[in-house]
Amino acid sequence: MTERKIPTIMGTQHPDNANAPFWDTSQQPFISAYRETTEAYENYKILDVDEYMWDWEGKHADAAVIDRLFSTHYDYFKDHQLGRDKFLTFRFPNIWEEKGYNLMQAMTAFLSSEDFANDLGFDQRPLFEAILPMAQRADQILEMQTLFEKLAKFKDATFTPDEDNSSYIEMIPLFEDFETQYHAPEILKEYLNLHEKHFGFRPKHLRVFLAGSDSALSAGFMSSIIGNKLALARLHRFAEEENIEIYPISGTGSAIFRGGLSPRRVERYVREFPGVRTATVQSAFRYDFSIEETKAGIAYLKEHLPKVEAIKIDPEDEKVLTEIAQKSADFYRHTLDQIVPDMQPIFKAFPKRRDRRQHVGVLGYSRSVDNIELPRAINFTGAFYSIGVPPEFIGFGRALASLSDHQLAVLKKYYPSMEEDFTELARYVNLDALEILKTETKAWGEVAEDIDILQKAFHFEIGPQNLAERQHGEIALQVVEFKDGAPIAITALINRMAQLRHFLG
Repeated sequence: MTERKIPTIMGTQHPDNANAPFWDTSQQPFISAYRETTEAYENYKILDVDEYMWDWEGKHADAAVIDRLFSTHYDYFKDHQLGRDKFLTFRFPNIWEEKGYNLMQAMTAFLSSEDFANDLGFDQRPLFEAILPMAQRADQILEMQTLFEKLAKFKDATFTPDEDNSSYIEMIPLFEDFETQYHAPEILKEYLNLHEKHFGFRPKHLRVFLAGSDSALSAGFMSSIIGNKLALARLHRFAEEENIEIYPISGTGSAIFRGGLSPRRVERYVREFPGVRTATVQSAFRYDFSIEETKAGIAYLKEHLPKVEAIKIDPEDEKVLTEIAQKSADFYRHTLDQIVPDMQPIFKAFPKRRDRRQHVGVLGYSRSVDNIELPRAINFTGAFYSIGVPPEFIGFGRALASLSDHQLAVLKKYYPSMEEDFTELARYVNLDALEILKTETKAWGEVAEDIDILQKAFHFEIGPQNLAERQHGEIALQVVEFKDGAPIAITALINRMAQLRHFLG
């Protein structure tokens, strides 16, 4: 083990909450960039999260976050020092995907926060590691470090010759799609060589971030959950081979499609993702349940995640799972290409929860599948729930039906919650809404086939089981019937459904 404390719980700014935060007196679910500093503090103090992600990727971020935290809550941070007891981790913008203005701001904030902490007499550098989203190659990870190194040396020499800033930062690569997650060990092996060549030493440990949302968006739920498991197993095997500590972070939301981590599913999460050492508790986890339930969920994760033995997958099973993932991705993409046009009015009516930059254009970037522009994963997920068609079903049923007995046995072995998950998901299916959609585009019939196959395989009941789910189903039908009408009315319906299921998307 390394000497530093590895955070078990990372609070993030992912905008998937249906309700207002517990700390907000105005009780508005929208959280502006100016209120995120308060949010970070309340998450540390009230929920006892270890770490909070400060997101610069595609959104507005307050560069003065450390100044504000230390100035407003000096007594708290004197006793709970950032960088030692609590952690604030920047998610840098990816300069290969969006403009680099934000990166320079973020790196400068690193340096000025160190000076401020020194002036206050704190013995710890508050910021020392950052996340690189959409990491694809080893040289990108190193380039972030060398850019920071140059800026730190320039600042010391030019602006603050009496200061001695640290010129080294630790990078956390965020691997988002199936291919980069699967090949994470190869990318990291090359990175370790590049790192040693440039800095003259190997890191004692690496934190590696595995996305749960964007992989599902691009390749479907079956491919995503398999990809996460394969990456976890391969990373832990790599750690043993290279004699280095690896601490995987899992980027999961409350919706099962996005990983399924909510206060009510913490046991499932630990069972499905053994080997994760840091869990992201996103906005819905923190704000769509009672404080008592949220704190109990966090306490459970803190107790169990660090101790659970990492998942092991033998090479033969690895090969089978890779084939299944590819097969399921093909079914998913084939159907998605045809039904996405019908979803555009829902995507456009989706409510905002954070200050975001334009998704496309000069400052942003877009995500697409087969050259079809898609919204962010939260909006995508919530939109499908809002029409009574949980996106987990898309392609999953047909992929399952195509498996051999051996392939099916391997999938069940590594996805023990499969039947339980789809039994729950079936409660949010509205077959009447799906019938209407089928009259618009034939490909919705493929989704109906997915649901039918899974229903026969797992013998679950389709439709609501309680009052909240019945209300959810009734509203889903309204959304489908009036989706081409007034966007404001659709937005109100989407908001209400999100409250009923305890997450926006």
